[in-house]
Amino acid sequence: MPWQLSSQISINPIHAAVGRTGKVLFFAGSGNVSGQTAYNNSPNGVALWDPNNPTVFTTPTIPRDSNGNPIDLFCAGHSFRADGQLFVAGGTLQYDPFYGIADCFVFNFTANSGNGSWTKVASMYRGRWYPTVLTLGDGRIFALSGLDIGGGLDRNPEIFNGSSGWKIFTRQTSSLALYAHLILLSSGKVFYTGAQLGGNNGLSPRILSLPSKFNQSIAEQAVSGLQNANYGNQAASVLLPPAQDQKVMIIGGGDGGTATNRVNVVNLSNSTNYTAVASLNYARMHHNAVLLPDRTVFVCNGSGGEEDISKSTLPAEIYNPATNTWTAVETPSVNGRVYHSVAVLLPDGRVVVAGGNPNRANYCTDNGRPLQECEERRIEIYSPAYISQTRPTISSAPAATNYSRTITIQTNQPATNIKWVHLIRPMAVTHGLDTEQRVVDLPINSRSGNSLTVQITGNRNIAPPGYYMLFVVDNNNVPSVASWIQLT
Repeated sequence: MPWQLSSQISINPIHAAVGRTGKVLFFAGSGNVSGQTAYNNSPNGVALWDPNNPTVFTTPTIPRDSNGNPIDLFCAGHSFRADGQLFVAGGTLQYDPFYGIADCFVFNFTANSGNGSWTKVASMYRGRWYPTVLTLGDGRIFALSGLDIGGGLDRNPEIFNGSSGWKIFTRQTSSLALYAHLILLSSGKVFYTGAQLGGNNGLSPRILSLPSKFNQSIAEQAVSGLQNANYGNQAASVLLPPAQDQKVMIIGGGDGGTATNRVNVVNLSNSTNYTAVASLNYARMHHNAVLLPDRTVFVCNGSGGEEDISKSTLPAEIYNPATNTWTAVETPSVNGRVYHSVAVLLPDGRVVVAGGNPNRANYCTDNGRPLQECEERRIEIYSPAYISQTRPTISSAPAATNYSRTITIQTNQPATNIKWVHLIRPMAVTHGLDTEQRVVDLPINSRSGNSLTVQITGNRNIAPPGYYMLFVVDNNNVPSVASWIQLT
């Protein structure tokens, strides 16, 4: 069966990230439970999960504040550092009204014998709840938007440098939305796709040019043509494969309680206008989009209207850019994956799906309702069709490489059978937002026997430094299992 139930997790899996160990980090902080201080049935609302040993979870604890309480990473932002550690910024200071914290952490997947550990790093200048965090081509971390310690929308982005800490831009941007979907472009500029959480604050999609000095303004260039521009709430955004083409897709989304099936693409290599492509088969919001190693786009989760689980019995869909078609595939066995659902790609090409939070747990507790009406804690795994096909394998590949280098890869079959070689950056997702995932083409320079030589990009903005999953894909578009490689 393409969909298989795997495990039951002890927390509300609001955040998910795939580490270079292949393990998946889920965390919830206080887990959307108002007033909770004990943290969501876990020491700190954290669970580290190994898909190869799916019944076992470890719980690396989060550092505590001066009062001895774990710092609440509920609704933080995150992206990967060049060393493979997950950088997490912001979270929750107070519920209703929501205020943000300035605390920041890194999670090391390889520490503690592979059970992972958290380390607190320098705090931001501003508190941020629902911020966007993005790794830049030089390895620095960019943080934008979010609600500050007083509950106001912050408009002064910041950049973190591992050696010098945070620096804040003194001039404000436009009112970019909470969890604004940002994608790093080949130029080093940053694209706001129009997808976000809650509403676009009247702003169109735009390209942000980061200045060299922090007392200068961030220039903003509007991108036009987005259909149903007000339907970006809980839409999905991806940089279509390969990243070198600079084509960005926005998928679905909603306005109030109504979802759309519109899908638009902008080719930022030669245009600043969105154009329509084939629509989803099913209107949806609160969904997730995952780039698969066969260079298609897998969409799952979501509902036809806000957090309405009566409208969430939806088949997954796969977009093929080569044919501009969406194909409905199997319907998952778990429904109700709406708000706070996540989906991430595993190195073997399967997709892990978790979460769904149509009501706060307080609602179930206060009304004697079963918890599953508030939080979906079952983990499900989707196996695309290529999983059951004869797959190429990588016999050998380097564990690390530098930019602009040529590397050699050995496969189990004639090199003439290999169509593509590419890197896929691991995902770090929450609320349908993932600033990390991208498929970076490695052009094949030569083939000999079972050996391929491929070219690593010289553009750090195309492939920010860090760990990637290396795939080879055969002429039938069937991918291998990935090998991990560090790009420095």
